[in-house]
Amino acid sequence: MALFATSEYLERIGKTKRQMADKSIDVLLVADPANMNYLTGYDGWSFYVPQVVVVAADLEQPIWIGRGMDANGAKHTTFLAPENIIGYPDNYVQSPIRHPYNFVADVLSERGLRNRTIGLEMDAYYFTAKCLGELKKSLPQGKFKDADLLVNWVRSVKSPQEIEYMKQAGKIMEKVMQTAIDTVAPGVRECDAVAAIYQAQMSGTSKFGGDYPAIVPMMPTGEKTSTPHLTWTDDPYRNETAVNLELAACRHRYHSPLARTMYLGKKPPQKLKDTAEVVVEGLHAALDKAKPGVVCEEVELVWRETIAKVGLEKESRIGYSLGLNYPPDWGEHTASLRPGDKTVLQPNMCFHMILGMWMDDWGFECSESFRVTENGSETFANFPRKLFIKE
Repeated sequence: MALFATSEYLERIGKTKRQMADKSIDVLLVADPANMNYLTGYDGWSFYVPQVVVVAADLEQPIWIGRGMDANGAKHTTFLAPENIIGYPDNYVQSPIRHPYNFVADVLSERGLRNRTIGLEMDAYYFTAKCLGELKKSLPQGKFKDADLLVNWVRSVKSPQEIEYMKQAGKIMEKVMQTAIDTVAPGVRECDAVAAIYQAQMSGTSKFGGDYPAIVPMMPTGEKTSTPHLTWTDDPYRNETAVNLELAACRHRYHSPLARTMYLGKKPPQKLKDTAEVVVEGLHAALDKAKPGVVCEEVELVWRETIAKVGLEKESRIGYSLGLNYPPDWGEHTASLRPGDKTVLQPNMCFHMILGMWMDDWGFECSESFRVTENGSETFANFPRKLFIKE
């Protein structure tokens, strides 16, 4: 059963078709699992094999095409009529002589969509060079056009129900981060702390459970806090060391990430304390700046000017649009909070603002997931913004 009303899916499809028309695209092949979910409701861990949603101007409903054994999953999770759920035989799976996109091409031909202008998500994680090659081989007369991020941009402004799921994820996130801070301690193995975090992510709250986030817990410690994307080991935490916690909660595939830094011991380095103070100050200033009509680069500028007062600078972006997603990323790959991005903020756009300062052999992180409101911004989680010190 789809999570949203059929009318909401049809509205999303209508917006997508208008974008297709603006780009002179007749048929759109959607391979990004988050975009497939957004347009149909499909939710399954089946994206390791080729699957696609077909959107066409003259089709009332999209067509879901995936592995035959997953067709019943589409019947359970989408709003689509049975005739628009098509599974390919298993002899197409990881075969040296046939490919699922040969099957997709056959379906397009059967539905009279063979010789149209076909839009493809060229940079989607699960649309490979092999997929493109087999599709071109099967449709030699086809006209192909890059439609990467077309649906992602349609997704950028969330509906009230989407916002509600992100708020629920935010409440789970509060529990997840508190679990991390309570569990991480000298002598505790990193992997055991992560196990407690996973339990909190999945169990959620007493009112609603959690889902698997698109990214695993990222928890570098010691000198490894100088870089953001490390996970964990089975080493025990040591006294007088820092730990970065970049975690997330997920509700019906909608995410609320949050990052904090904690120090285990009595004597955090002065440079860490000073950096934490200015980063939090910059976070408050940037959140205050985020409101309808402001462009993304203006939000980043407030942050940059704040840390410049103490001689700091940050080269990487400080945030990005987020919401519905699957592994390996919770970001939407559209708007970024960085110089040069002139995307105008609108109500119910959602971002993860992550203010990470990664130095040569140490670092500090503090982040918030927030939505743009009618008058400003609102975070999804309510959690103290500071350097946590655990003696």
